[in-house]
Amino acid sequence: MMAAIFVGFCGSCSDTEEDASSDSGDFVMLTDVVPDAILEIRYYGTYNFVGTRIDGYEEPTAMLTRQAAFALKAVSDEVKKLGFRLKIYDAYRPQKGVDNFVRWAADIPDTLMKKYFYPDLDKSVLFEQEYIYEKSGHSRGSTVDLTLFDMDAEKELDMGGTFDWFGPESHPDFCGNPETGEYTGDNSKSPTGRKITAKQFANRMILRRAMMAHGFKPLDTEWWHFTLIDEPYPDTYFTFPVKNTKK
Repeated sequence: MMAAIFVGFCGSCSDTEEDASSDSGDFVMLTDVVPDAILEIRYYGTYNFVGTRIDGYEEPTAMLTRQAAFALKAVSDEVKKLGFRLKIYDAYRPQKGVDNFVRWAADIPDTLMKKYFYPDLDKSVLFEQEYIYEKSGHSRGSTVDLTLFDMDAEKELDMGGTFDWFGPESHPDFCGNPETGEYTGDNSKSPTGRKITAKQFANRMILRRAMMAHGFKPLDTEWWHFTLIDEPYPDTYFTFPVKNTKK
């Protein structure tokens, strides 16, 4: 366990008040576009940093804007040639879910999942160190948290840490240079001397290169988090729940 979580909750966040919308008309079910994507929607279950199902996640499914979904299809087609499938942890996140995170972060005594996701941090610093925000890029519908699933090994590709780990170990530049793909082994950012291997760093770079090649931009604090560069709703934070809209 060694990656980091940071903005997994906040995504690309804003301090301004933008329009909110309950209209899901321009969203698609991700598996309608990428049918072989593996879904492990962490906020529908209890294995997440809060430890309970998150508000607004009514079904264990993934939704994205059409543009983001079809860009992700191109990523999927590329990585399949390398023997991988996409595994999705989170996609569109309703504002209700973000509000749930904010309430949890303010409840300092609630540290149920601390040993799994933030053992090196005191929960009181989550706002101060910008792990939790009141707005999330996920709520705009074109941000996705994901990893790669190795088809030959029949398990997730080893990224050197868990999704939603709070700490510098989750940064794409941890132990290496993501711009050049060079592994340096520099773990000086880790407060407890954690480290990832050259192979684990290289695995993170496989995902990063594939996502960037198809129009997604990475986040500098989470190796798993990507936003469509040309997102169609850069100023809208949606409020409808996560559920199958075709029922």
